[in-house]
Amino acid sequence: MALETFKVVSKLTEGIKIECSARNHKIILDEPEGLGGTDKGMNPVEATLCSLGACQAIVAKCFAKAKGIDLLEYWVEIEGDLDTDGFLGLADVRPGVQNIRVRVHIKSNSPKEKLEEFVEFVENTCPVADTIKNSANMSTELIVE
Repeated sequence: MALETFKVVSKLTEGIKIECSARNHKIILDEPEGLGGTDKGMNPVEATLCSLGACQAIVAKCFAKAKGIDLLEYWVEIEGDLDTDGFLGLADVRPGVQNIRVRVHIKSNSPKEKLEEFVEFVENTCPVADTIKNSANMSTELIVE
């Protein structure tokens, strides 16, 4: 088994702005002003959707040649529906995203049927898509400083 562990740290800085770090890289996440943030970065839901699109693009790039796909351009548009009343405790709905719509744009000389098979392969091979569709086991440990 080739299990690799990825580690990130997300630290609340000011207001609800978060500094996230992994290895030697950092990103800022925040909420729009309308949701109590300062709009200094995308929110965590947007970042999750970005991770899905980025992961699919990486899978496409890594496997295109092996799958016989002439990949000239590839980009993904993703929309996710979240009922904020669930997060705010105002309604009995899940606090997470309920629907995700992915639009894959490919510029290629490969036949459409082959591209359709390739998009299905990408979705089934993408670790982020798999995590979203099947969820991961999650445990939480409290450490009081």
